[in-house]
Amino acid sequence: MSETNQTIQDRIDDATFDFTMGDHAKAVEKLREVTAAHPDAAGAWHALAEVLLADKQVQTALEAAEKALSLNPEDVHINVSLSRIWVELGDKAKAEHFGAQARMMGWKVTLKEPKDPPA
Repeated sequence: MSETNQTIQDRIDDATFDFTMGDHAKAVEKLREVTAAHPDAAGAWHALAEVLLADKQVQTALEAAEKALSLNPEDVHINVSLSRIWVELGDKAKAEHFGAQARMMGWKVTLKEPKDPPA
């Protein structure tokens, strides 16, 4: 039986709670379980990338973030994470590329929002 998206999100949230409480190893373990069971769960890959980045496991964080990006290339937050990772890796050009991607995606959202009617 397959887990629902909500159940997957609950497991990601549980791992995120562990991370915020300082148990990074437990968070990584839980997120690796989710990504193993659901390799198409972009949110789990993104959360894993963030935890790994916080632990200075930058190369492994990059791999997780790239997987998340391949699953959800239009996610602003994944692009921001990739920009931060490339900053840590010292590649200014790639960091700027992903930062620019995130800004453009944000602008697209803003342009799609309805304008307030004149008063």
